[in-house]
Amino acid sequence: MTAEGPSVRPLLFLDVDGPLLPFGGPTPSRSGGSQGLPIEASPLLARIDPGVGRRLAALGYELVWATTWGEEANECIAPRIGLPPLEVIHWPEPSAAEERDVPAGRHWKTRPIVAWAAGRAFAWVDDEITRADHAWVAAHHAGPALLRQVDPRVGLTADDLDVLASWAEALGDTT
Repeated sequence: MTAEGPSVRPLLFLDVDGPLLPFGGPTPSRSGGSQGLPIEASPLLARIDPGVGRRLAALGYELVWATTWGEEANECIAPRIGLPPLEVIHWPEPSAAEERDVPAGRHWKTRPIVAWAAGRAFAWVDDEITRADHAWVAAHHAGPALLRQVDPRVGLTADDLDVLASWAEALGDTT
């Protein structure tokens, strides 16, 4: 509990390509199942760990899609990993400042994610996070933030999930 009322869960912004849908590693062997697109539509869908949704849901975050998949993440990815439909960040047309972000080494998602969080504690998992993103978030976001770069060859690992769990737990200790 905070002075204002019940504590608000931190946000967890999820990218799909790379973190949940790894690009590398061994040849996929998982069955696509009957949910979402057939594996034949995108062979990479076979690389999704069907148990990752349960583990993400158990972390205590409010999960939000932060992916170019948009609403398709709810149609194709969420059912495969056992998640309900999640809120989706709808990416605005880039502003002049955002147009300068990429040449400066910042991800084009950084400003919209910080705006969406609106001061709330958040974690963001993506395979394209840079030091410039860390610096920009530290300078422009009032609340706690954890930016976790995921190896796109392997996707989210047990170590990544442990870091996310520990960070959320530490936040709870300070409220």
